[in-house]
Amino acid sequence: MSKEQIPVAARASQIEYAIRDVVVPATALEQQGHTILKLNIGDPIAYPGLPTPSHMVEAYVKALQDGRNGYSPSYGLPELRDAIARDERRKGWNAQSSDIYVCHGVTEALQILFASVLTEGDKVLAPGPHYPPYMAYPQMYGAQTIEYKLKPNDGWKLDLDDIESKMDSSVRLLVLINPNNPCGSVADEEEILKLLGIARRWPNCMIIADEIYDGLDFTGLQKSVASLSNEVPVFTLNGVSKVYYAPGWRIGYLAIHDPQLRLLDIRDGIERMLRSRLCASTPAQLGYLAGLESDRSWMNGYSDKVMAQRDVCLKRISEIQGLEVQSSGGAFYMFVRLTDPKWANDDKQFVLDLLHEEHVLVVHGSGFSSDLGKGHFRIVYLPSVNVLNEAFDRIESFLLRHRVD
Repeated sequence: MSKEQIPVAARASQIEYAIRDVVVPATALEQQGHTILKLNIGDPIAYPGLPTPSHMVEAYVKALQDGRNGYSPSYGLPELRDAIARDERRKGWNAQSSDIYVCHGVTEALQILFASVLTEGDKVLAPGPHYPPYMAYPQMYGAQTIEYKLKPNDGWKLDLDDIESKMDSSVRLLVLINPNNPCGSVADEEEILKLLGIARRWPNCMIIADEIYDGLDFTGLQKSVASLSNEVPVFTLNGVSKVYYAPGWRIGYLAIHDPQLRLLDIRDGIERMLRSRLCASTPAQLGYLAGLESDRSWMNGYSDKVMAQRDVCLKRISEIQGLEVQSSGGAFYMFVRLTDPKWANDDKQFVLDLLHEEHVLVVHGSGFSSDLGKGHFRIVYLPSVNVLNEAFDRIESFLLRHRVD
């Protein structure tokens, strides 16, 4: 006998996270004995050849062995905050350790920031396509996310006219993800300065600079937003997961650049939120500290490997009828356009049918924006070259099989 269901809060029932939602049918196929070629999740540890650097692992293990397993200060270990501040100063702005707040990943930093800033009726202006939490989290606080356009035929550059047209006094946070997930585009100094110029005209608007992929910039054009802002407050987000290849450690940070000292109340709110949830993982913070304080020449080999795999994807996509892509300038993603008329308006069905027929897992573009992402799919180019080539062989076979003449 079915029972009347106890209601769920709308804030939870309406959340979608396409990157992980597509894993559900893939897991079912794996349970049936099928091997899935996974190009769906931005977890470098899930792929061969990109392990967390040994000196960082050793520091994490030493912390455990030394008994550093207790609670740490709510804002982060002082020595880690110092190291992060030095790293941010290297990027061009006068960060102090008191400006750094260590969180349980960038997603927790976002939740704390939104909780501290947003109230009923506020807006967050974020790029479309976008990383899903930028759409999901603001609604928890009575706010809404408004998408601004990126230019799909011009390297996914910022559509500054569209941003300007959507600004009003209720926009509290203007988001820049740079390099971008899911498109892999990199905003340069000129674009950032123009973005800051728009924000400057709205005194209660602040910038979120999501720079978690800043060390995976293949263009040389990526700039710290905080380093370019003399007036507009900037919240920089970064951490250990992507550039230091330790996503499961769940250590991120929020850095506050407040050039005109207008965020004293917001900073107080952030600190109250941080104290209420205790702290981030103590041994993982010490592992990250080792990464920040040690020689980083190892990153060059990792970046060379990622770029080589990107180039394989660009070549293969250029040879497959029904697909096209703008070259990725950073991170480790490509946002591929479906030009085959059968799939151009149904990217989610393309992803599901490709999974069931060819056992290749990618993410539908409409999962990153129902409007601005449709007709695309995202791939992660971290798997080995052999896996990437096999995946593209299967994608090409799938498109040929379904092509309508």
